[in-house]
Amino acid sequence: MRPLRHLLVVLCCFTFGAAAQLQANPERQSEHAVLYLATQYEKEGYDFRSDIWQRELKPEIGKAVRIQLFKGNEYRICLSVPPQSGVQIEAHLLDGNGKKIEKMIQTTEGSWGAVLHVTPPGTGIYMLTVRRSGGTETATICSMISGYK
Repeated sequence: MRPLRHLLVVLCCFTFGAAAQLQANPERQSEHAVLYLATQYEKEGYDFRSDIWQRELKPEIGKAVRIQLFKGNEYRICLSVPPQSGVQIEAHLLDGNGKKIEKMIQTTEGSWGAVLHVTPPGTGIYMLTVRRSGGTETATICSMISGYK
């Protein structure tokens, strides 16, 4: 019985330590949030790229990211900021003429996350834009990951 009790104590310490570390690290919070959004679409057969884009997002200026998409694929592009930050985000995918091409945008309660549903009209480079509002922090971390099927 003693080894089992020791194992439980170690697991509890690890769990609480990991939770404390996660709270103190906005990059990790944002990364965990975007992976949470992507997980539901993996169950629907979407393959997500292994790299996660992360950048600082300030209130006065948004970010734009070039992303290559291929005609014939259906995409889910997930974006998030740390849910506890109070920051809300808005995102769009634009073609070369600045026209929005996403079919639908799903947002989380509190708007800390967004998922763009996209079927590109052609193979090419598109521009993903993200802006923030709300929150008291001068800057927060935004994470993005994309998947296709």
